[in-house]
Amino acid sequence: MARKAAAENDSRERMLEAAIALMRGSGLIGAGINEIVRESGAPKGSVYHFFPDGKLSLAAEALTIYSKRVRDFIDAVLASRKPPEEKIRVLFAAFAKRIEETDFLKSCAIGTVSLDLDEDMAGLQPVLAHALGDWVDCIAAHFDLGGPKRTRSFASLVLTTVEGAYIRCRAERSNRPFLESGQWLADLAKR
Repeated sequence: MARKAAAENDSRERMLEAAIALMRGSGLIGAGINEIVRESGAPKGSVYHFFPDGKLSLAAEALTIYSKRVRDFIDAVLASRKPPEEKIRVLFAAFAKRIEETDFLKSCAIGTVSLDLDEDMAGLQPVLAHALGDWVDCIAAHFDLGGPKRTRSFASLVLTTVEGAYIRCRAERSNRPFLESGQWLADLAKR
């Protein structure tokens, strides 16, 4: 009985990981049930066993997992006593390395899925908005730029720049957009 439960849990985890990988590459459109089943190796019937509401509930859970991982990544990269400008450079260098490691084929699952939103997928909007807000809060917690409003605004600019840099990096097959924008934002943080 324990072996069956472990196997079921493994199938569920593989489906979630496959959904994350597929959404990072091509958004929700590229993460269909058939693609998730093929990528995960899980039995097709198990999708509705674990996610009775189908693809959107699977995507919501996968995006929630992914969001926490990215928050932890940002938090770990920024957790230092370095000056603000150096923290920004290090953060953008870490994102540059992250996209380079995927051969410029995978970016942010939250960003790619946001571009897919339509009426049928509106249920994911709160998950996406929460993730982005959480990341802004995480970034803001590592800076003090003269008050909470100013600091949060700067953190929002940092996150917006990260999401835009992902698009350019993929299009240009280069990590230069992260490195250049990180340098400019580091100059802003220094002031």
